[in-house]
Amino acid sequence: MRTRNTAAALVLVASGLTACHGSPPTRAAVVTGPPPPKPVALSLTPAAGAAAVPVSAEIGTTVANGRITAVTLVDASGNTVAGAPRADGSSWIPATALRYNTTYTAKVTAAGAGSPPLTRETTFTTAEKPTGPVVGSDLLLTNGATYGVGMPVVVEFGSDVPQASRAAIEHRLFVTSDPPQPGAWHWFGARQVMYRPEHYWQPGTKITARKALNGVPIGTGHADDDFAATVTIGRKLTIDIDNGTKTLRVYSNDALVRAMPVSLGKPSTPTSSGTTVIMSREPSAVFRTPEYTTTVQYAMRLTWGGQYIHAAPWSVADQGRRNVSHGCTNVSTDNARWIYDQVLVGDPVTTHGTEVSLDPGDGWTAWDLPWSEYQKG
Repeated sequence: MRTRNTAAALVLVASGLTACHGSPPTRAAVVTGPPPPKPVALSLTPAAGAAAVPVSAEIGTTVANGRITAVTLVDASGNTVAGAPRADGSSWIPATALRYNTTYTAKVTAAGAGSPPLTRETTFTTAEKPTGPVVGSDLLLTNGATYGVGMPVVVEFGSDVPQASRAAIEHRLFVTSDPPQPGAWHWFGARQVMYRPEHYWQPGTKITARKALNGVPIGTGHADDDFAATVTIGRKLTIDIDNGTKTLRVYSNDALVRAMPVSLGKPSTPTSSGTTVIMSREPSAVFRTPEYTTTVQYAMRLTWGGQYIHAAPWSVADQGRRNVSHGCTNVSTDNARWIYDQVLVGDPVTTHGTEVSLDPGDGWTAWDLPWSEYQKG
């Protein structure tokens, strides 16, 4: 009986525990709204009060939790300086070089979602004009001109550009194209840098190029000026020269339109194999070598070293049969005149099957490298 009573008591106790606790009470759901917006943060360069700022300076903009909505730059007289942001939003670029020894004020506004706009100002003074040596440069585009689909944007310098100065120079070289065709710069030696897209420009493309180099340090000197040009890419015309068949072929939109016999460079002065572009069109040109001086008609330059396509009536009997030139591509006068009337500066010319390869930089050789190699330069 003692055992039975104890068991009954345990049952009652257990039953009582169950009755006391029951199901836990239901809590009301906690409703939370979106977190409050983070405030916009904005910093600018040059720093307020900065002096001796290069005239190539840009308005650096670092923004968090928002985006730049307005930039104004004025000089001490209140004159507004035009400009535009870089594509990556890292800075705002004046449309022309700033003036030496001049005070400017930049006002930049940034806005973020749900937070009030923030405006910052910075006032700075540009440097005195440098007294060191001036490194001259040329942008080899004529404003308003029409070029072939292989025309690179070429900037040449009057003296060697040290390796340490090249990144700063590239940072101040600008190319925009419509329709957009991204490209890259490549240095050919110490005095020539070229820009091209991965493939030939699309016919009808509008290109604006600017070398905004005024005041940029180059070695112990500085660059000279700020210059821009807007040009148009014309129809697609390419030339192929085959040493094996001694034939020059002209293609329009990749369709063959004319073929003609040629004579290339003899073994002692071979023509270079590779891809360059027409660099100039000259109705007549005087060639001077240690052996001779002669005037040729319808000369179209391919290399700085003096290789041309030109009329060579004296070698018509050899054209299509053997190579007798000093490195040029010889064609008849009628064929030279026809090519001359068709081509634009910038039309690509590819020669293959000769004894030597084109030297990088001997002409506008931007297309003589595969894209993967070109991008490394």
